[in-house]
Amino acid sequence: MRLRKIFLAGLLIISIVKQGMGQAKTDSLLQNILSGDTSKIVQDILTNRDSFRVQIIYTQINRDDHNRPSLKNYCFNVDTNLYFYPASTVKLPLALLSLEKLHELNRKAVNKFTSLQIDSSEKWETAAHYDSTAETNLPSIAQYIRKAFLISDNDAYNRMYQFVGQETINRRLHAKGYEGIRIIRQFLGLSAEQNRHTNAVRFIYKNGSLIYTQPPAYNPDSFYFKKKILVGREYLNSKDSLIKEPMDFGSSNYIPLEDLQQMLQSVLFPQTLPAGKRFNLGKDDYRFLLQYLSQYPSETNYPKYDSSEYYDSYVKFSFRQDKRQMPSYIRVFNKVGWAYGFLTDVSYVADFKNHIEYMLTATVYVNRDGIVNDDNYDYENTGWPFLKELGENIYQYELKRPRVYKPNLSNFKMDYEHRNINDKRPAVKGADN
Repeated sequence: MRLRKIFLAGLLIISIVKQGMGQAKTDSLLQNILSGDTSKIVQDILTNRDSFRVQIIYTQINRDDHNRPSLKNYCFNVDTNLYFYPASTVKLPLALLSLEKLHELNRKAVNKFTSLQIDSSEKWETAAHYDSTAETNLPSIAQYIRKAFLISDNDAYNRMYQFVGQETINRRLHAKGYEGIRIIRQFLGLSAEQNRHTNAVRFIYKNGSLIYTQPPAYNPDSFYFKKKILVGREYLNSKDSLIKEPMDFGSSNYIPLEDLQQMLQSVLFPQTLPAGKRFNLGKDDYRFLLQYLSQYPSETNYPKYDSSEYYDSYVKFSFRQDKRQMPSYIRVFNKVGWAYGFLTDVSYVADFKNHIEYMLTATVYVNRDGIVNDDNYDYENTGWPFLKELGENIYQYELKRPRVYKPNLSNFKMDYEHRNINDKRPAVKGADN
């Protein structure tokens, strides 16, 4: 009996340790779908899942006889303790928080289309009083969201970060239950202390007169940075010196993959999530988000992007084809990110011809030389081909998957823009993204 008690106590300790460490989630359905792909890229990444830091969430969507959706996630190697650098995917929550802040400000004449001026009060801050990509030549939250979604523009993210403020960003997301998120850095190479400061913002009428002023802000909240998150074998520092040790991402931005998937779900199917996990937005905000999560740069007049550089599938990783047009009957509502060898895509796919829909969220790390921050990553030959192959696997599975009720996807049919062929303005090339 004594030995049995010792044995059971040992099992309990092991169980507690395992729970504390976290455990990767893998579902047999997704495992089987992926195992059926014999391509070298897919099998190499699946076999070496830890070195590639791959995580995948495939979300099945089924409708009832009233077209109400129910969602079920299937995971492969999903682990909140397996860090990935979120890169530009942080632009999704920033867009949602920016619209929520405007909605709750509830101030007459201040909305996402209102012109604004971003000032500077610290020596490292930069002002933004003009935007050549906008029809009015003035910045606005709507224009920043367009640029963040259409080509993943970095300045757009920084400006939304400055509008919402570091304190509000993190407090709001944590209060909504996205407790693993940490968004504390702009894409400006600033120190941790400098990133706590955010600029003053003025909303103005078309004639330049003032509507509303938001003063500069400072975040006094503390962050826990003692846990190191080491990635790679070596890295280049800000002075391009090679440091012969892994790079520490312990004080970088972070979004667990499941949180990223749920935030996009909150835009697509808000009714499927608890009220506390949704964002407080108006109906027109949801339509605006859906339009620019799925619209192509080639369809957009403001900004007018060079379509040869920013082709239709440029930020549609699961359908990325070298400058070939996307299928006319498919729209992908998504946000991607790529940096430091990490590639991430959170997406919803609607096929209006075959009446299928699903979500696919994935991240993979492709950096065979092990040197971080050297801009020498395996995006072209490994990362993008893997995500496209993954997307093809799930798409083909969905085409064959039986459904009791075909989905009515009319809510996802947007009134997209059409590029004005008589517009002689030079197109935007080489944006910082």
